[in-house]
Amino acid sequence: MLLDTYGRTATDLRVSLTDRCNLRCTYCMPEEGLAWLAKPELLTDDEVVRLVRVAVVELGVTEVRFTGGEPLLRPGLVGIVARCAELGPRPQLSLTTNGIGLERVAGQLREAGLDRVNVSLDTVDPEMFHRITRRRRHGDVLRGLAAAREAGLTPVKVNAVLLPGLNEAEAPDLLAWALEHEYELRFIEQMPLDAQHGWQRDRMVTAGDILASLRTRFTLTAEDDGERGAAPAERWLVDGGPARVGVIASVTRPFCRACDRTRLTADGQVRTCLFAREESDLRGALRAGATDAELAARWRAATWGKKAGSGLDEPEFRQPSRPMSAIGG
Repeated sequence: MLLDTYGRTATDLRVSLTDRCNLRCTYCMPEEGLAWLAKPELLTDDEVVRLVRVAVVELGVTEVRFTGGEPLLRPGLVGIVARCAELGPRPQLSLTTNGIGLERVAGQLREAGLDRVNVSLDTVDPEMFHRITRRRRHGDVLRGLAAAREAGLTPVKVNAVLLPGLNEAEAPDLLAWALEHEYELRFIEQMPLDAQHGWQRDRMVTAGDILASLRTRFTLTAEDDGERGAAPAERWLVDGGPARVGVIASVTRPFCRACDRTRLTADGQVRTCLFAREESDLRGALRAGATDAELAARWRAATWGKKAGSGLDEPEFRQPSRPMSAIGG
């Protein structure tokens, strides 16, 4: 098991397959993009599958989510999913994507064994989409969402970030649209993980702001009575249910005490927290001939040193050197 000194067990693995992305969201990276990892630095498909196997078979991981960057840019994605679906015990497999290209591969991913998808979409307005992402691909995302639903990758979840001066007033419109299309919407507070290090706490749209905006049009009833366990989202029934909406308040309502996540970067580093400033190298050990047992021992040691929380509220907090696109969501 992946235990830490605070009694938490990591059973949810986030695997970044690439740091590349085909959007340039203003809250993530500069318009010109970033210096991507060179191919030799990336884990190969075989290496990804082997480390997932170690996590599942040796360390008790039960859920695996593939992330990026944009994981649909990984040529071997379908094959990786298929091989991970063959592991025993079989983990739950999901994908976080911006949806561009999902229309083409949703069926293949479902056949390979993918269970569901999370698609990032911050606005229902194509022009606002262009302002936020610097790309005109709104229609591609909508078609990708529809294809995921038709392929049975359900529940299809939509992740939205609200930004001051841009789409901060869109919460009710996004929820109405999600309800119409039977998607499960989750709002995520903007976090200090941008490559530009321009995040400012006093300028973010908070969970409280989002809920207040939603309540101008909808009746929200807390589904979990404040006890959501390790789930990052507080969930609310909309107009009595069964539809629901989630809010992930990583900054203003952190859920560190129940965190069950461990992360593997595209270049084979273990991260115990999105905001960690330390990493533990598995790629080097793997390529040096380490056994599965040795890799598992390294992973356990990294997890044992996991800190109590993100440190966001501490005066000495500093952003990690890697941005979100290089960590994986």
